[in-house]
Amino acid sequence: MSHENRILVDVEAEFLADQSEEDEQRYVFAYHIRITNEGDQAATLRSRHWFIANGNADVQEVSGEGVVGEQPTIEPGETYEYSSGAVLSTEVGSMRGYYVMEADDGQQFHATVPVFTLAMPHALN
Repeated sequence: MSHENRILVDVEAEFLADQSEEDEQRYVFAYHIRITNEGDQAATLRSRHWFIANGNADVQEVSGEGVVGEQPTIEPGETYEYSSGAVLSTEVGSMRGYYVMEADDGQQFHATVPVFTLAMPHALN
């Protein structure tokens, strides 16, 4: 099995009403990520690459080193968690992407972040 299949990514998203301004088309969301290493080697998260789509299908690409200022090394059987946020101009959107990981053997690989929805609570009726 390749390294790619041994990193599991789970996401929970929430709408932050207190930080959003509907009148200004500013919709703020938080997302909470859990990255679990089910492989037999430690893996270091080197960078992230996001595709953020709003309800008008405008897609913004965001990439950068690490996450929340860190490049965590996740040992086999361990989980790393962090929270971040996104601001959309529509009340519904989605995110997907991948992390560039580096295994202890030096091999770099992608850990996929499956698409997840960002939505105001009443927006998906």
